[in-house]
Amino acid sequence: MTPPDIKTLGELKKHGFNGAVSVKDEIRKNLISLISLHNSPFQSVLGFEDTVIPDVERALLSRHNILFLGLRGQAKTRMAREMVHLLDEWKPYVAGSEVNDDPFAPLSGYARELIKEKGDDTPIAWLHRTERYGEKLATPDVSVADLIGDIDPIKAANQRLSFSDERALHYGIIPRSNRGIFVINELPDLQARIQVALFNILQEGDIQIRGFKLRMPLDILFVFTANPEDYTNRGSIVTPLKDRIESQIITHYPKTVDISRRITQQEANILAEQKELVEVPEICALLVEEIAMQARKSEFVDQKSGVSARLTISAFENLVSTAERRAYRNGGMKTIARITDFVGVIPSITGKVELVYEGEQEGAMNVAYRLLGLSIKEIFKQFFPEPDSFKKQPKDNKKNPPKPNPYQPIIDWFGSGNELLVLQDESDDDFRNSLYQVAGLYNVVKQYYSNAGDTMIGLYMELVLHGLAEYSLISKKVVDNSGYTFSDILGSMLDLNFTDDEDDDDDI
Repeated sequence: MTPPDIKTLGELKKHGFNGAVSVKDEIRKNLISLISLHNSPFQSVLGFEDTVIPDVERALLSRHNILFLGLRGQAKTRMAREMVHLLDEWKPYVAGSEVNDDPFAPLSGYARELIKEKGDDTPIAWLHRTERYGEKLATPDVSVADLIGDIDPIKAANQRLSFSDERALHYGIIPRSNRGIFVINELPDLQARIQVALFNILQEGDIQIRGFKLRMPLDILFVFTANPEDYTNRGSIVTPLKDRIESQIITHYPKTVDISRRITQQEANILAEQKELVEVPEICALLVEEIAMQARKSEFVDQKSGVSARLTISAFENLVSTAERRAYRNGGMKTIARITDFVGVIPSITGKVELVYEGEQEGAMNVAYRLLGLSIKEIFKQFFPEPDSFKKQPKDNKKNPPKPNPYQPIIDWFGSGNELLVLQDESDDDFRNSLYQVAGLYNVVKQYYSNAGDTMIGLYMELVLHGLAEYSLISKKVVDNSGYTFSDILGSMLDLNFTDDEDDDDDI
């Protein structure tokens, strides 16, 4: 990855560089080549293939500045960063220029004077495409000087320049991003008076620093990102600025569990040693994604804030780490992730969802467990028949007699006063042996998954218990964030009522 061996303007001309090409035309040319080959520049962005990406490609072909509008965790910044691949690998500029002056169309006084003085001997340097990308997070303390520039009194004093001399100017991040891509994230957080300073840059190419009259038609592709929530909670995009951004593109969350799962697998930071030690079965991988799906339609979660894709990424990482911790506590033996391990995933949920008033009343922890319960119920239905389906069968049908409820022996076992404690840190053998105690549980799994191995049998048995609990056929309680106790649903209700009565007596 070495730059071309061209060091002067004269050499540049000899090698066929005979004119300036704008960054938008450059991106357009490279995008056309990719489209012709049915390739996409956004290879690492999943789920946008038929929605957002075609909109972006149309905008870039039109040489538009772009505003990505969407909730948090919808890959807005990722889309902007991927555009770097549409730039030429190397770009020549006048050596020493602060604004990456094109040798054939210099903007700054420095470059103009240098070319006038040296002509074809003007020194040339090269910018790699990765150096032609600038990004700024909009915060309330961002100033016009930060973005555009200001007079530098120290520079003026050191070089004995008058404040009226253009060489006394310090250019901001936008002029320094000339001939590249510049991104402003969370645009509504930028104060309105700062947004006004961008008007001329977007439309006419003028920049104004203090009292200087500068005509600098900057060559920049601008990309902005914004969250609709920001319009009401923190700020807004001023109308004249929004009018100057030619294409506004709406992003979205993954539309299917499969796409969400692929994103999680791509983005989760799982070490090689963790992969060797922990196996994550399909049930658990699906359950991670289902939690986000349930959160995005929960009445306790603020849907205007959205539920970031970072929830499933963090949840998957915590799931693996929970199982890894158990493995090391049991001598470093390889293990498989379990549903009980999702107790360790709860911190990934509570920090990633904004609650509405009812959710705040419930408490973040309770909402997280409720989302987990709903997710387990949904996944359970994908692997086993719903318990309710055995209640709806006609009783007096000789041709099609009702099928026996395979879950009844399990329910009866708990109804006889038995309890089962399943702990997170149990070894795999102890985990399976404890599940084998439940009458009828092994038979249910073998009925529907006769070819399953011992490891998966244990996970299926655990899923059946959690599923029956979510259908309120048995009781389930969290034990000190380290496991679950399963018992009879009626007995648990009676215990709860008895405890409440005792509490009432104590209050009296």
